[in-house]
Amino acid sequence: MNNMSWSRYILILVVFVLVAGGVGVRMVSIQNIPAAQTILESSKKLVGVTQTIYPERGSIYDAQGRLLAGNETVYEVGLDLRSIAQPETIASVVSSVLGLDYSTTLVYAKTEAIDDEKLYIVLDSFVDKEKIAQLELIEEDYKNRTIGRNETRPSLEGLIWTPYNKRSYPEGDMGANMLGFYSFLDRVDGRGYYGVEESYNDLLAGTPKQVYTPFDPQKITSGDDIPPGASLVLTFDREIQAMVEQQLAEAIEWSGAESGTILVYNPEDGSIIAMATTPRMDPNYYWTQGEVFTGNTPFNRPVSETYEPGSVFKVLTMASALDAGAVKPETVFTDTGSIMVGGTTITNWNYGAWGDQDMTGCMQHSLNVCLSWIAMQLGADRFYTYLKNFGFDRNTGIDLGGESHWPLKLPGDNQWYEVDLATNSFGQGISVTPIQMAMAIGAVANEGRMMAPHIVKAIVIDGHQYEINPVIVGNPIKAETAETLTRMLVTSLEEESSIALVEGYTVAGKTGTAEIPTPFGYTSSVTNTSFVGWGPAEDPKFLVYVWLEKPTISIWGSEVAAPVFSKVVQNLVVLMDIPPDQIRLQASAEDK
Repeated sequence: MNNMSWSRYILILVVFVLVAGGVGVRMVSIQNIPAAQTILESSKKLVGVTQTIYPERGSIYDAQGRLLAGNETVYEVGLDLRSIAQPETIASVVSSVLGLDYSTTLVYAKTEAIDDEKLYIVLDSFVDKEKIAQLELIEEDYKNRTIGRNETRPSLEGLIWTPYNKRSYPEGDMGANMLGFYSFLDRVDGRGYYGVEESYNDLLAGTPKQVYTPFDPQKITSGDDIPPGASLVLTFDREIQAMVEQQLAEAIEWSGAESGTILVYNPEDGSIIAMATTPRMDPNYYWTQGEVFTGNTPFNRPVSETYEPGSVFKVLTMASALDAGAVKPETVFTDTGSIMVGGTTITNWNYGAWGDQDMTGCMQHSLNVCLSWIAMQLGADRFYTYLKNFGFDRNTGIDLGGESHWPLKLPGDNQWYEVDLATNSFGQGISVTPIQMAMAIGAVANEGRMMAPHIVKAIVIDGHQYEINPVIVGNPIKAETAETLTRMLVTSLEEESSIALVEGYTVAGKTGTAEIPTPFGYTSSVTNTSFVGWGPAEDPKFLVYVWLEKPTISIWGSEVAAPVFSKVVQNLVVLMDIPPDQIRLQASAEDK
């Protein structure tokens, strides 16, 4: 090995140590690296160096094995100022291949190395393999070129390219709110933010390893392979996720809503089938986060943003009262149009009196007065005990970064008043996240069993796949209660000929319209509209939760959110291969 080759080997090794070993090279034009001089000097005496090698970050796949987050090899191209032989040649090649300015590059290439001050200059980052291949061909050509006696062999000595991994998201912004992002610009201290990239950062990152590398090339061995970080298989399906995101975009445009969320949840095992929300950003360009999520806009509304849900919450009030025996489906309430609770008059959404109504009628017509009376029959202690059993005093624990919840006001608290028992019964004066609502109402769809929501289906380590087992987090109501209420909600939708209905399929569900609080109180002209429903009603495979914030086309959930639910389910049953009721029931009868 000639002196020039030996020098190049040492310098490449030094740069590798700096990048992989944690010293790092900042992406600036000229970087002072005193540590590099120390390493260079010590290399004359030492026979090798121990370096920290960081594993390749694990990949993320959808439920069908399609890549959602992986790694792409890119390169940093820089100058080692101590070994540059021909600045003009380097400037010419770099300007031609990388498109950098010739004059600027030439100035850098002619910069004198100053011990402990200037040793290395970064020319370009995130250079793709194709351009590096061009540089390698040119370098090889220079080495093999036949030259005359008085000619100087062209040389790229001092031009260094160092590989590293850049996080890549091939689907762009699809599912981005669930995925989060990895800060690959910081190659030393990079980590995951939001979504599964944050929640599973340590598993994805793997375990760094100390590796000894001799300076003598004759003594270098292949060494031990560094196992990559764990990979993740998610519960959501790319095709369903894309459909739901499209339906949400169309719903927002059609309704004039400011934002929205559509959550598809499997009540049987707690898995997230799809989770669409706005806004979204392409995690390949995560540094644009501040431009996309302005003000206090959360990264992932379904797990991070609380809001007053309105009448969809009546499902839980009715479930609690039926379960406790405070009312029965046939219980009749005479609605006079108002009820006094804690000195406050409660009225219905249309200020009308609906006369005698059984409990199904109270749900069908979404009567605030009736639900307030039901909550009073249940009593504050039992009502809020049920709410805690449904999980509204805590996070769900979903494996996504950034989850939050609104503190549940309870009797005895300074901010709780007697009227809260009434208003909370129909979803006002209480704040929830969509994931909390999906988990809680999922218990009604799942025979009283409440499942922990989760986004990761399996973890892959060293080629072995470990499945995530569903977890029951509670049984807030009895199975009989869940079945009874499901039948009531099926009847309610069918008798009102709701636009939430899906031809060929029996679904249960409830609309929601919530006035939005302001510093000056509530206003009926600005609302949150929602719909929650599940199906097939007798054997649910999905629960769909729709929330549209401040629509302008209508203030009512029955007119805004209900049709969105229907469109989502129409597509969902096709993508999930769920036959219509008649075919399923016929097949079931034949099996018997």
